Amino acid sequence: MGRKINRYGEGVTRLKFDWTTIGLYLLLVVFGWVNIYAACYNEATSALFDLSTQQGKQMLWVGAAAVVAFVTLYVEPRFWSNTAYIIYGLALALLVLTLFLAVTVNGGKSWIDLGFFRFQPSEFAKFATALALAKYVGTIDVKINSLKGRLTAIAIILVPAALILLQHDTGSALVFAAFVLPLFREGLTKYVLIFAAVAVTLFVLALVLNKYIVMGIVLAGCLVYLFLWLNRRTRKSYIHTIVFFIISCLFVFSVDFAFQKVLEPHQRERIDVLLGKTQDFKGVGYNVHQSKIAIGSGGIVGKGFLKGTITKADFVPEQETDFIFCTVGEEWGFLGSAALMVIYVWFLMRLVKLAERQRSAFARFYGYSIMSILFIHFFINIGMVLGVVPVIGIPLPFFSYGGSSLMAFTLMLFVFIKQDSYRTQLL
Repeated sequence: MGRKINRYGEGVTRLKFDWTTIGLYLLLVVFGWVNIYAACYNEATSALFDLSTQQGKQMLWVGAAAVVAFVTLYVEPRFWSNTAYIIYGLALALLVLTLFLAVTVNGGKSWIDLGFFRFQPSEFAKFATALALAKYVGTIDVKINSLKGRLTAIAIILVPAALILLQHDTGSALVFAAFVLPLFREGLTKYVLIFAAVAVTLFVLALVLNKYIVMGIVLAGCLVYLFLWLNRRTRKSYIHTIVFFIISCLFVFSVDFAFQKVLEPHQRERIDVLLGKTQDFKGVGYNVHQSKIAIGSGGIVGKGFLKGTITKADFVPEQETDFIFCTVGEEWGFLGSAALMVIYVWFLMRLVKLAERQRSAFARFYGYSIMSILFIHFFINIGMVLGVVPVIGIPLPFFSYGGSSLMAFTLMLFVFIKQDSYRTQLL
């Protein structure tokens, strides 16, 4: 970045946008549209720009996203930090409004029907939460490891997540866990992550094993911990170990209640299928079973563009949205699937690099938040298509069919690209 002199003799900062990130974004959007076309292709609706087809509608959304990106690059970066809490409040109000106005789609009530298109406020709530958290963490006197700092940050995350959970959109609510990752970059204690990993492990063990066996495993772990810290055992360490054991036991015995009362029936069935407790290739396990067949049938190099037999036969429901990756696997094969994953990893690592070079705490935290949201979407979406995580119905960023997600992800990304263009200035 350099400086040039305007006609008044004043120094003007020459902005440099990160064209590598923009190029990767365009590559994902274009390749995504190509695969949406392939997933929806049939002889009767083969026109590329037929607005009555999914590919035609997505092309309109791609154009709208381009306008959003272009306009965002002309908005002053301070606008987003100055209005972060206002945007967050508007997002919360919209989520509350959704509870009363939403139409039911696939069992969830997270869509508002505006007549000419459906709008999903939860997608934009992620953007608003990223702004609000970045604004809070970027405040000079905030200490994220203090009790007040942790509770406030958690509250900013949990309020929209809870409202989305009330809409029966568990998948979108779980994505808000991504905001914990950038908090570690700002100094959040590692024990939070350790406790979260232990909680997930105990939850899974409690579902597949007898509760008393799980308690025995926890007790053995506590004893091993005390043995390894033989030279540092104090009264305080004993108290902490006992408290941890009691809390773990209470958590284990609460798993059944949470599993039966919090999760929807189809979500419980999907977890049972994933854990191998049941097999249901004709019911809740149908999508994953068919997606595996489609991906496996692609082989090394794939069957070729528009030549996917399973894709054409429409065996995989939601193939242009949540299960778009199986179209890539069938038609482009292992090499095409691997190339797509490499592009995503490159894209995510690029965002990490951009976030690290920010001088502003707001821009740095916001950049890590966007990277974390995209990572969770990428990991869960491809994981559920491959059958290694439960099917929770979230899109593959910039790739799956859908206007709300594409517009929201584009807005998130280009706000950060504009922030990065001012990286030498302390905003």
